[in-house]
Amino acid sequence: MDQGWKKTLFYAPQTGLMADWSGMDLNEGFLDLMRPKIAAALSGLKDLEAGAIANPDEGRMVGHYWLRAPELAPTAELRQAIEDCVSAVRRFAADVHEGRVRTERGDVFRHVLVGGIGGSSLGPLFVADALGSPEDPMDLFFLDNTDPAGMDRVFAAVRPDLDATLTIIISKSGGTIETRNCMVEARAFYEANGLDFARHAVCVSGSGSKLDATAEREGWIERFPMWDWVGGRTSVMSAVGLLPLALKGVEIDRFLAGAAACDRLGRAETLAENPALLLALSWYRCSGGQGGVTQVVLPYKDALALFAKYLQQLVMESLGKEFDLAGREVHQGLAVMGNKGSSDQHSYVQQLVAGPENVFVTFVQVLKDREGPSPCVGEGSSSGDYLNAFLLGTKKALEEHGRRTFLITVPELSAYHVGQLIALFERAVSMYAVMIGINAYHQPAVEFGKKAAGGLIDLKNRAAELLLAADHAMTAAELAEALGAPADDVFRLMLHLCSNDPRLCVSWKQPAAESRFGRK
Repeated sequence: MDQGWKKTLFYAPQTGLMADWSGMDLNEGFLDLMRPKIAAALSGLKDLEAGAIANPDEGRMVGHYWLRAPELAPTAELRQAIEDCVSAVRRFAADVHEGRVRTERGDVFRHVLVGGIGGSSLGPLFVADALGSPEDPMDLFFLDNTDPAGMDRVFAAVRPDLDATLTIIISKSGGTIETRNCMVEARAFYEANGLDFARHAVCVSGSGSKLDATAEREGWIERFPMWDWVGGRTSVMSAVGLLPLALKGVEIDRFLAGAAACDRLGRAETLAENPALLLALSWYRCSGGQGGVTQVVLPYKDALALFAKYLQQLVMESLGKEFDLAGREVHQGLAVMGNKGSSDQHSYVQQLVAGPENVFVTFVQVLKDREGPSPCVGEGSSSGDYLNAFLLGTKKALEEHGRRTFLITVPELSAYHVGQLIALFERAVSMYAVMIGINAYHQPAVEFGKKAAGGLIDLKNRAAELLLAADHAMTAAELAEALGAPADDVFRLMLHLCSNDPRLCVSWKQPAAESRFGRK
């Protein structure tokens, strides 16, 4: 009987984590070529955890690994700060749950409204969705965009019990525009309903930031720290994630313990004993160390439906780089897409099997189906048996058509194992970045769109001022000439403005570019 499959099966009985890389073709020839990169990746992670400057442009360390193992922090002060923060989160959550912290009307808080963008919302949103249950002491709502209609949907959900709603505003710099907008809208909503926003508000921000200063000046309920050595996409184990998750009722100590256990596995020098290194090597095997490939993440568990969305920021913001460490133009990246199985067998698995060969698939399997027994739904099997068969069948079909696969297995969906999954991918990202020679913790391109948006807001304001002062309607081209701006920018800005400002309107023409904007 063929026993070769055993050689490509990682299992850590002390943590329950299993990884099957049999579908990745990590053959001896490939591994021999990768020996120098493997050594560099292991060394790079040691340096990172020891406090090396990982972002030289900003002179910053990268220390999200210390959040679940404070003893690894490079100074006693940092270790104490991490431990104090976790203790403060535990204490505050207990005070809220037990009614020692109450609303301005003396009621008990029952809901949490989280305002943040990107990493300040994706982490807690994913974990809360994965681990939430009807028995949780509080539920979470998220303001994670500057979309007015989206905010109105959230406000409508919390309005009936607004006095019992605690709001957490999260921004490391305190100057993130989207988060500021969410805060201003939330404040207006509380005030419109006769409530004092400050007496319902908590912040997570850098010490001395604009947000931190506002919270201190207005007397918000509490303030929690966020450090410059924690990036937004790796912040879920700081107060950014721990605070809302603890309030919801997630076992944050187990969450941290699972991540710490996975990190320990990721320090193994032997390839077969290091799941993060196996995952990073698998990415390299599929990409050849170049950009242009897509990782499809398919967790076969409804509660993990947001995992791919969470990984999109973690992986793509970290690995999408124009230049390598030597300054050469490389355009690296590893795209991530996915949702959940087996729904995706009825959507895009057809293309994964039969389409372009620029994808590979990472499956996530959860062995325990549910609490309690399951009924037989047919052929002597439960619904969970069918889900598992669909996973294995899809994996087999992909491999038979030459697609590479990686299978991650955890015994159950718990805070401990969700912590493991996050830590596994965080470490793989760091290792892969070393292998391809890029800085995973520097992301200048993220600011390009924000800077452009600032200029467009100024242009919108100048165009509006001109239209309100004019005695006649104007085309986008006429406005652009008067403002010294691109006509297409003016056209798009005025379309939106005149659809929302009651003082202005648009007179449609054909072609649309000849439409005129002006006062009503």
